[in-house]
Amino acid sequence: MALTAAASAATRAAAAPLAIARVDAIPVALPLKKPVVMAGERIERSQSLLVRIEAANGLVGWGEASAAPLMTGDTLPGMAAAVADHLAPLVRGQDALDRAKLAARCAGALLHNTGAKCALDMAINDLVGRHLGVSLCDLFGGALRDEVQPMFLLGNSRVEDDVAEASGKLKEGWTFFKLKIGIKAPAQEAEAALAVRRHLGEEIALCADANMGMKFAEARQFAERAREADLLFMEQPLLAEDFEGMAALARESPIPQCGDESIASIASIIALQRLGAIQGANIKTIKLGGIGVTARAMSVCAGLGLNINLACKVAESSLGASAIVQLGCVAPNLNWGLSITNHYLAEDLAVTPLRIERGRVARPRGPGLGVEVSEEQVRRFRVG
Repeated sequence: MALTAAASAATRAAAAPLAIARVDAIPVALPLKKPVVMAGERIERSQSLLVRIEAANGLVGWGEASAAPLMTGDTLPGMAAAVADHLAPLVRGQDALDRAKLAARCAGALLHNTGAKCALDMAINDLVGRHLGVSLCDLFGGALRDEVQPMFLLGNSRVEDDVAEASGKLKEGWTFFKLKIGIKAPAQEAEAALAVRRHLGEEIALCADANMGMKFAEARQFAERAREADLLFMEQPLLAEDFEGMAALARESPIPQCGDESIASIASIIALQRLGAIQGANIKTIKLGGIGVTARAMSVCAGLGLNINLACKVAESSLGASAIVQLGCVAPNLNWGLSITNHYLAEDLAVTPLRIERGRVARPRGPGLGVEVSEEQVRRFRVG
């Protein structure tokens, strides 16, 4: 059967090179609705690097990655310099359709700097999706699900405020919550976890994240005292490099252990699993360095029998959130949930921000990331 004229034109367009003409690294700072407090860090404004890629044909792709000095070591000025001085020259003038080759080239060009690599890789994939007229989800194998269940972060200083906030979110339809721990005494935090569980009931998913804020004895005490809170997992209680301590804790803890800051590569996922240190992994694009490697990491986790928690850093805009939602829709399993963070922002960068309705978020169906960026908002919140 002969191709229609439109299909033939689309085929020719897809076959033609998609030359990258311009790469811009744009640091931005966005205000949060309220500060987020976690072990070792208080966040009042989100700091992210945007990468804007423009092709010779005029199409534009966008990527985003949060600065995360306590997780990846990436600071906003460093990320901008890494893209402008080291990564952009490697992709400028190249065919964006060779996205896997470009990602491999950038991965080997700098040690670490995973946030900068992530923002650039996301922008290239957004550009390619827009060029081909397909979503990020379809670029990486197609959807296994059409909506995902995000979690809401509870990080108030008083348990009464956590309970009140959770109550309001329950009425809005949220069914998944995360407690921030590693800040107060472990016995106090365990009592708070039990109080929140009593309020939420047995059917609501609840987990806890320490952000490396505990010593071994504290983590063990919290896990034992919070046993009846039926937490889905306890995330990264110990320092990132303490693989042996994590393994020892996993052997004693009644709560399954999730790695986060300790996961900086697919190799670290494999090493932690072999030690028995984790039962699941928090996977972030900013830690692994891009969209493609994150998709591979999810498959590795599934093959190793690990649970998957897929997450943004606090607080990425609808660009980063859309990437995580679409990856969540292609994930082999997502049984430890998903965390997007644009709803913690007072201002977003998208013309139409990604919305959570009745505790669910549907995957964007447009090409690429599926969200349109307001360049006026980008100019407004640009820093440096």
